[in-house]
Amino acid sequence: MARSTFKVLFYLKRQNEKNGKVPVMGRITINGTMAQFSCKLNIRPALWDSKANKAVGKSVEAQRINETLENIKTNIGKQYQRISDRDSYVTAEKVKNAWLGMGGECKLLMQTFDEYLQEFGKRVGKDRAQSTLENYQKAYKHLSVFLLQEYHLSDIPFKELKRDFMDKFVVFMSNHLGLRSGSMQTSIKKLHLMTYTAFQNGWIAADPFAGFRFKAEYRDRRYLSETEMQAVMNVQVPNYKTAIVRDIFMFCCFTGMSHIDVKALTHADIHTDESGEMWIIDNRTKTGTQFRVKLLPVARQLVARYSHLSLPGNAVFPVKTCKTMDNSMRHVARHAGLSFNPTMHEARHTFATTVTLSQGVPLETVSKMLGHKHITTTQIYAKITNDKIGRDMDALEAKIGDKFKVV
Repeated sequence: MARSTFKVLFYLKRQNEKNGKVPVMGRITINGTMAQFSCKLNIRPALWDSKANKAVGKSVEAQRINETLENIKTNIGKQYQRISDRDSYVTAEKVKNAWLGMGGECKLLMQTFDEYLQEFGKRVGKDRAQSTLENYQKAYKHLSVFLLQEYHLSDIPFKELKRDFMDKFVVFMSNHLGLRSGSMQTSIKKLHLMTYTAFQNGWIAADPFAGFRFKAEYRDRRYLSETEMQAVMNVQVPNYKTAIVRDIFMFCCFTGMSHIDVKALTHADIHTDESGEMWIIDNRTKTGTQFRVKLLPVARQLVARYSHLSLPGNAVFPVKTCKTMDNSMRHVARHAGLSFNPTMHEARHTFATTVTLSQGVPLETVSKMLGHKHITTTQIYAKITNDKIGRDMDALEAKIGDKFKVV
């Protein structure tokens, strides 16, 4: 690559005048690529020579500014030389990032995030779930769009990150991407993981987001009531394929299994104990945590209904993609007269709330059946219904009876 196209110029950002001074900016151009940066200097416009790209005069201020600019130009030139000797393709932004990382190899945020995703992808199907990878890829995309729109960069050195970067990112996701706080959580956690990794590896002296707190506000998890569950089971659906989706949905309502886990369910995962009871004992695809569920009568009937099928991998049900099944459930909901369109994941919510907790099953037991690592996760899923509160109060009333009287 011809090196004659490499240039470093300095100019004033006159529209940002404050207290009579304006910022000095720099611009690197290499073979048609361009990267701008702040020189962290301010100067009175009258002291600046636009043609010479430096301050004029022999004042102490002018000499200090020119000396700083010369050091910047020299150091950028050294980075350009180093990268040109090493790489076949050199861009202005690559040189700028290398200069900003002076004192060691420059470590970049998005580059580190991309490497993290590549390593995570190698573990999918082993101890990591594809759906989790897709969520992290969305977080990467959110951060990439933010960098491009707010900073006009495709990447940024860790050393350039300050606390306000996180604050601006949160505002951007809310105002520009229209995300709710619960949907922002993954992007925020992954950004913080990247800076924490940089700090642990010694790439930066301190984590810029240490102490940052973000409290997500989650919407109430939707679930089916007993009446709605019965309506879905009784409804006459338009075709056989929709009926299959309805059956799998109801199986998840009575077992708490997620879409990815019921898709992976095989007959070998269903065990029969000495009493003839059927159990599912397996590990969750998402977390690797073991879960165990005793099959209720409806779940047993549904397993028997499809036992005649010879499915690949000895699968129990012919499960389609989650999106396809959610679309089919729209038809089921319409025919059943539901007021909302339940998703496959809401079948899991229904198990946690209507089928178990509302019937008096302890939270610890529900957590084990759902395969949660932490019981606090189960508390988010679980909602105590008015029926359950009513039954509990009736039981309390029967116990205390006439023990207390108003005088």
